[in-house]
Amino acid sequence: MNNEIMDAITQIAKDKRIEKEYLRDILEGIFTAMIEKKYGTAENFDVIVNIDKGDIEIYQEKTVVEEVEDEVSEIDLESAIKIDADAELGEEIVEVIDPISFGRRLIVAAKQNLNQRIRDFEREKTLDEYKNRVGEIIIGDIHQIQKRGIYINLDKTEVFLPREEQIQSERLRRGETVRSLIKEIRTQGRGPEIIVSRADEQFLVRLFELEVPEIYDGIVDIKAVARAPGERSKIAVESIDRRIDPVGACVGMKGVRIQAVVRELNNEKIDIIHYSNEPEILINRALTPVKPNKVIVNPEDKIAVAIIDDEQMSLAIGKNGVNLRLANELTGFQIEPVRESEYSLDEDENLLKKTDKIEDIPELTTAIKNKLLAADIEELDELMEFDKDELLDIPGIGDKTADKILEVINSYSQTDQKVKQVIDEKITDQQDDEQS
Repeated sequence: MNNEIMDAITQIAKDKRIEKEYLRDILEGIFTAMIEKKYGTAENFDVIVNIDKGDIEIYQEKTVVEEVEDEVSEIDLESAIKIDADAELGEEIVEVIDPISFGRRLIVAAKQNLNQRIRDFEREKTLDEYKNRVGEIIIGDIHQIQKRGIYINLDKTEVFLPREEQIQSERLRRGETVRSLIKEIRTQGRGPEIIVSRADEQFLVRLFELEVPEIYDGIVDIKAVARAPGERSKIAVESIDRRIDPVGACVGMKGVRIQAVVRELNNEKIDIIHYSNEPEILINRALTPVKPNKVIVNPEDKIAVAIIDDEQMSLAIGKNGVNLRLANELTGFQIEPVRESEYSLDEDENLLKKTDKIEDIPELTTAIKNKLLAADIEELDELMEFDKDELLDIPGIGDKTADKILEVINSYSQTDQKVKQVIDEKITDQQDDEQS
């Protein structure tokens, strides 16, 4: 029986590649449990497992007495002499227990317990391995589809793709090979599970790392990502090397790189934009495929107003608001799109399209522009700080010219104030919602 047990255990250990020390601890624990089940205690027992020799030894320590009251801890003198001819009353004697005395049923239960302990060991080892692989893309075969999700075989390991981590427009079938991202080790519910995802933003990031060497090498950095799985994604990129166009690197020659990612994501639309530290520029680019006529931001409250051509308003918002929502997530600003027609100050002249550069203001003559530029005034914001007396101090600026400049400044100021009013109203609405 001893050899039978050890042969079975040794074979299991070889198949499962379990370390000897861990296997020894498991076996000692199992036999200690068997002793407690049979005798009610294991205090006066010792279990010694020798994996190398393939041997299990169980020793029971008893006290030699005239009349036995406790068979577990005591032995009569006659029986003790059979074990040790020199045994005397009051001495401690050690009796060797044959594992066969536990009975075949108890031995079978021990084997089942061992198998369960080994499975637990394997699972813990696998979970520890995959904890270090969180964020990595894996490739496996779908072998079971249930309502709550999909089970995927990865070598000899089973991972789980929950319904909420799938691309909802995608229909995966049993037997298909699929890529996914190791997202987390989940210990709730049915026990520890390795959770993978195809809907996570990091899955998109990892796919670009695989397809774009510049990203993998750290030359192109992904600054921000926003994603509506299966519908649209926006990704902001920046290059640390001025010679490399980050957007072009992600798109690839004839779009080969981005198309590889799009195909993997079930034809999900992907907008790649050049990252900027300037909120106005970033928001302008984030609203792709629409280009706003003007963007006014309130950095303190993280709110922005984007003036959009009337015919492009629906495109700016996107189907079910996806485009606008992703632009909000990508930039960190709450963007309020405003129709151009609603905030134009003049029916024939759209002042919102005017530039902030002095040299590009159409209402100023070339002579006036040159005088302002000669005084190192290049931006409209700088000019707005001047009153009439300060304008008259500029060489070549007379009374009528100063009035003309103030008139232009005032027209632009009114336009910006009207747009800023929209921002203030948006802040008030937001505060009211929070209070309610």
